[in-house]
Amino acid sequence: MKASVEHIREEFAFTERPACRLLLVPVSSYRNKPSQNDDSLRDRLMALAREKPRFGYHRLHVLLAHDGEQINHKRVHRIYREAGLALRRKKRKHCVRLSTPLGIYTAANQEWALDFVHDAVASGRSIRVLNVIDAFTRESLAMEVDTSFAGLRVTRVLDQILADRGRPQAIRCDNGPEPPSRHFLAWALDRKIDLVPIQPGKPTRNAYVERFNSKLREECLRVSGFQNLFEAGRIIANWRCDYNERRPHSSLSCMTPSEFAAQASGGLSIIRMRKMGAGHLESNSSGSPILLQSSPSRSSFLRRTSWISTLGKPAPSALFASKARSSPVIPPPWTLPWTRPLPASASISSSIWNR
Repeated sequence: MKASVEHIREEFAFTERPACRLLLVPVSSYRNKPSQNDDSLRDRLMALAREKPRFGYHRLHVLLAHDGEQINHKRVHRIYREAGLALRRKKRKHCVRLSTPLGIYTAANQEWALDFVHDAVASGRSIRVLNVIDAFTRESLAMEVDTSFAGLRVTRVLDQILADRGRPQAIRCDNGPEPPSRHFLAWALDRKIDLVPIQPGKPTRNAYVERFNSKLREECLRVSGFQNLFEAGRIIANWRCDYNERRPHSSLSCMTPSEFAAQASGGLSIIRMRKMGAGHLESNSSGSPILLQSSPSRSSFLRRTSWISTLGKPAPSALFASKARSSPVIPPPWTLPWTRPLPASASISSSIWNR
């Protein structure tokens, strides 16, 4: 700041006080003459910097303290920068990816989610678990256990799933070393599968598989000890079977992922039914989904449509199940008995319907 004040005084013929007032510099600070001479400290810092060129000012200050020189670290930093000894650090370049929020899925194979989980065996060797789930049915499609996964190994596992379930429309993955590999990108391009990478540092963009990973850690990895890789693969495979076949899922109305996938494959999905006004769904003795109660958020819609039952065109009797079909079908929402009869005083002409 003193140099700035001197420049103002020389260029614009300012006196001392107006120049200091213009730059908001106290006059006492401008007039203050340093009593310490920094030449010896500057020479010492430059000599240490030549010996240790990758040391910053903090390490150089520690070396000075080891030599018995008690100097304030702020003074060392000031002289360090004035001497031009500051290190130039290369800022890491991150791949900029657009934000892709989770969508509303209405059928299986619309999007798969892929992620890795780390653990270790008794010998301390690290293992990894490749998890692939369906974002709609929440089924665990694959849980592969190994010490490492190259891009070729990941695509081989995905090819096995494709042979059983068919091709997905998209695969959501993180920014690990495997998904962005050239082989993985060429594999997805060849099969016309869209890759949906999440933003770096935002695991919530892949929330479905992250929730699955948390349940895997809580219910399997933290309560099990693995002697070797083969035992880890066997225990994790048993847990995957239990997850798909016997474990109720709170997001699927307490059905297992396999039951939900079997019921949703025959008709409208439960998520779509909820968006259209349906409430909790359960299964009857024939395995078909039935409606227990309507959603409170659709009460206004129910009131507006309650007069339909009084127009002489009642809804079909078989509303909750399809007995003549092999697979269960969820009926359309407009055929469900959501209606309430109007009071006797209310009457609507049948000519309204004929219009």
